[in-house]
Amino acid sequence: MLVEMRSYVLHPGKLPEFMRLMTEEGIAIERPVLGNLLGFYSSEIGNVNKVVHLWGYASFEERQRRRALLAASPEWAAFVPKVLPLIRDMQNELLNPAPFSPETQ
Repeated sequence: MLVEMRSYVLHPGKLPEFMRLMTEEGIAIERPVLGNLLGFYSSEIGNVNKVVHLWGYASFEERQRRRALLAASPEWAAFVPKVLPLIRDMQNELLNPAPFSPETQ
């Protein structure tokens, strides 16, 4: 399994609007295409404008295929301009689980 961790730092005060848009539109577009949502979080202590979401994939190739499908989606193309102005910084990491990590058992 491969885990993709996407982290967004939002502009101050934009977390409620971002979460509203994701709740009402975004996640319904992403979830059927990307598949395995492991978690979607916002921070409460530390960087209080941060959102982290984790997606699981069987392989790097599966991730590439699913991300390409999402990028080609007209619904996604219409949604992105709504949330992009709320985001100040974006980071993306691909994580390989350790042999003793729960998902490898």
